[in-house]
Amino acid sequence: MALQETEVGSSSINDKQEQNCSHVITVVFLALFIDLLGFALILPLFPSILDYYSQTEDGFYLSLQRGVDWFAEMVGMPHERKYNSVLFGGLIGSIFSILQFFSSPLTGAVSDCLGRRPVILMTVMGLMTSYALWAASRTFGIFVLSRIIGGISKGNVGLSTAIIADLHSPKARSKGMVSSVTSRFQAAVDLLSPWALFQFSAVTRGKESPSEENPQNLKILGLAYFLYLFLFSGLEYTLSFLTHQRFQFSSMQQGKMFFFIGITMAVIQGGYARRIKPGNEIRAVKRAILLLIPAFLLIGWAASVTMLSVGLLLYSFAAAIVIPCLSAVVSGYGSASQKGRVMGILRSLGALARALGPILSATVYWLAGAELCFTVCGALFLIPLILLGSIKQQTKEE
Repeated sequence: MALQETEVGSSSINDKQEQNCSHVITVVFLALFIDLLGFALILPLFPSILDYYSQTEDGFYLSLQRGVDWFAEMVGMPHERKYNSVLFGGLIGSIFSILQFFSSPLTGAVSDCLGRRPVILMTVMGLMTSYALWAASRTFGIFVLSRIIGGISKGNVGLSTAIIADLHSPKARSKGMVSSVTSRFQAAVDLLSPWALFQFSAVTRGKESPSEENPQNLKILGLAYFLYLFLFSGLEYTLSFLTHQRFQFSSMQQGKMFFFIGITMAVIQGGYARRIKPGNEIRAVKRAILLLIPAFLLIGWAASVTMLSVGLLLYSFAAAIVIPCLSAVVSGYGSASQKGRVMGILRSLGALARALGPILSATVYWLAGAELCFTVCGALFLIPLILLGSIKQQTKEE
């Protein structure tokens, strides 16, 4: 009788924990979904926003425009309004990504100390403020300020991943990351130095560092994540140049193209990616990266829209698999009190890649041509593929 009561009590506790986990996942999903809508909404509006500020003769806008014109002339870009808008939009996007690079690891570390809830509430409030400023902006300076606040608050994405990772760790979260002044100073350096971020020093240093094998795996995963996004974001950025230049795509046609990419990614993530068994993520990532090589070649050398569409299909498949799977693998590293720092550093490396990749790819694209740019970038995907090949992931039971 006592055994039955114990089993009933244990079952009710498990049911309650499952309900709590489901509630947390739902809240995180809604927060990210709203954030994604706000982030994606601005992308198709960039050309009209820039046209509006160019007509108002805003002083700050004109000063930035001169810098963009200088870069366009240096790399040999044609003097077309379409190209100018894309390049200017890339500049604003780079500022946004650089701010994410600095804010993501700090947001994750603060959440390890203060808890996830207050920090994610602060980031959500920051994003709401940035959207409000954008809606009310009448000068280009206020618009850029809204993007700056949004970039600083964008650490909520890595923090959301840490929250989901916490659901599988019943241990109490630590409230004190470090104690001494020296340790606090070292922790700040580890979270702001690019070299220390690539080494995951804020996680591997100290008493709570993972086992001897894990720090090396984290460094490899972080470098592979950075290289993948560095190359991938370059294609993502120059794609609009290629389709407009080679196929004379209008803004509407480009919108349909990105809609096709988004729908394909959603179908793959919902139908295939979610069925990847825990422990098989690295294998799935390597297969997806292999597909990117022919995808880049098909897109770069496309002589018809059909050939371009096949390349975009392979491109969408990889985009739907690589980042979610790598994030899932990295979220398994570190102790319960380190999840925020781990995911924050990973997001920071991704933001740095998105800030630098488009600049380099645009330069190579206009100096050497689309074919050479996409061929070289496709071949360079062998580097993250080889790096991931050195990691042996144990297959886990669900």
